[in-house]
Amino acid sequence: MTNVIGTLNEKSLHADLKEWYARPGDNFEVKVDGYVIDIIRSELLIEIQTSNFSALKKKLTKLIQQNHLRLVYPIAQEKWIVKLPQEVGGETKRRKSPKRGSYADLFRELVRFPQLVLRPNFSMDVLLIQEEEVRRFEGTRGWRRRGWVTDERYLLEIVDWKRFEKPADYASFIPGDLPDHFTTKDLAECTGQPRWLAQKMAYCLRKMDLINPVGNRTRSILYERVD
Repeated sequence: MTNVIGTLNEKSLHADLKEWYARPGDNFEVKVDGYVIDIIRSELLIEIQTSNFSALKKKLTKLIQQNHLRLVYPIAQEKWIVKLPQEVGGETKRRKSPKRGSYADLFRELVRFPQLVLRPNFSMDVLLIQEEEVRRFEGTRGWRRRGWVTDERYLLEIVDWKRFEKPADYASFIPGDLPDHFTTKDLAECTGQPRWLAQKMAYCLRKMDLINPVGNRTRSILYERVD
């Protein structure tokens, strides 16, 4: 094991979060069950994930069989976008994104493995952060952003954070003013989130045994809370 923070080939946001998270006595970049873990704190494995969860399911599913594991996930509450010059001598442009992230954005990714929340040795720390995203122009790459691709992400500040240790902790995402029987449209309206995100929330909350389907209303599933 080593207690030196390793940042080789590591993106800036990931390295910044690991440095912020580090505590005396931690070990870094240790291989466990064939996987490299960001931080080991006593018997706790800590994995920091700054992008999507697609590649994590197999890794986490294996690791939590014999270990306590905490997943750390940052959400950009505020973001500044920096566009590098397309030509030598060009101007660097910086602007604030109008989008604001919230804790509910967790469900964008948690939808990939919500069943892990039921495991008593799995927990999550969700961080609301301010970040700076640097983009460079690469023409045909990054077609979704008209040729611009993300080059780096930098941590500016950690605004707030929450720890989710058991399924009941996620019940805070179910508004108290929902009707007894509700659809994802009701959930979207009560949370102020788009319908597509409310659908992901409902899927996850159902897998966590926090809500149950009880019927249908005009081709929409009706749910109720589980006591």
